[in-house]
Amino acid sequence: MDELTPARSPRIVLLMSPATYRAGAFLAAAARLNLDVVRGIDLPEHLAAYWDVQLGLDFTRPEAAAAKLVAYAADHPIDAILALDDSATLVAAIASQALSLPRNDPHSALAARDKFVMRERLASAGVPVPTYRRYRLTSDPHQIAAETTFPCVVKPLRLSGSRGVIRADDPASLVAAWERTTRILLNDGHHPATTDLLIEQYLPGVEVAVEGLLTGGELRLLALFDKPDPLEGPFFEETLYVTPSRLPAASQAAIAVRTAEAAAAIGLREGPVHAELRINAEGVWPIELAGRSIGGLCSSVLEFGTGISLEELILRHAVGFTLPETERDDRATGVMMIPIPKGGILRGVSGVAEAKRTPWVTGVEITAKLNNPLVPLPEGASYLGFIFARADEPATVEAALRQAHAHLTFTIEPTIVLASRP
Repeated sequence: MDELTPARSPRIVLLMSPATYRAGAFLAAAARLNLDVVRGIDLPEHLAAYWDVQLGLDFTRPEAAAAKLVAYAADHPIDAILALDDSATLVAAIASQALSLPRNDPHSALAARDKFVMRERLASAGVPVPTYRRYRLTSDPHQIAAETTFPCVVKPLRLSGSRGVIRADDPASLVAAWERTTRILLNDGHHPATTDLLIEQYLPGVEVAVEGLLTGGELRLLALFDKPDPLEGPFFEETLYVTPSRLPAASQAAIAVRTAEAAAAIGLREGPVHAELRINAEGVWPIELAGRSIGGLCSSVLEFGTGISLEELILRHAVGFTLPETERDDRATGVMMIPIPKGGILRGVSGVAEAKRTPWVTGVEITAKLNNPLVPLPEGASYLGFIFARADEPATVEAALRQAHAHLTFTIEPTIVLASRP
């Protein structure tokens, strides 16, 4: 397909949740490429009509959502379907298969979505994974604690953004973690008789993130991010991403090889890949491998060739346009996902101007809304905002992000819980 003289603008369906951070960057990139964008939003049909949404889809019912997409395509030919969030990857795979579009097959999309299925596929292919076991929510956590080796990590199978992921160092903390994660799942509408939790060995080590793009099963590594803050638990909130990595060249090469092995083991073949890996004395361990791009506003620190954004690169790949060079300049970049320190109502933010004036800082975006509730991990799934920096060296970028964050003050008022009447 030639993007210069198309018979019509390629039509791409972007599947997204209503609150996704990613929509703006993808829509802007699609406009630059003159793509015809259809937004498929995770909304019940009556709300989709109320908000005048083109396609309201229920991502929790992937087969039904995919069938609706296929029916839409009968009158509106579709060239590509792209999931912006984890929750939509299975919908995209099922619909793309039915429409014979480039895709990851549904089984592979499920493996990248479900932590237990992922562990099973990785282990079957000989890719190293921590010891793991799956348990139904109705199981007795005290009995599980008696048969578990510590430290371990309690994980929901399909929540993203480290929601519900809790480290336990002894039987008492495992029971507490189990009960807390169970409450999160029940509050999300999961039924205890049909919902499982994963208990797996805690892996010490340095954690990194990989951004890549798959074409016919071949992985093109786009960026390797260091995570300078230790992620040791009990919760695993990501804060700093800095690239290029400061790890030795041999370690970086091993990370690239392991990411490609993990993608092949899961069966991913097309589109963006975001991977989390840990490196320790025993080797490189895949922790997560998602069939979508990096979350939040983090992609804005990546630029390829002559000013091509990550989103434009992904969209070009999806609709079959020629890909530009994916080399980046030698300067270091980084982002801080501003953590939520405690729950409550956000009443005020100060120090933003000072943070923006920090040397090497290129932007500060406060995304949390004033007078709205804040929910930290492990229950929450968002950040206060993002800080961006660019400099000649990764260490300078990291220092600038920390200095800018130190200027910020957030006034968070405790939530008042009213006692019920007897």
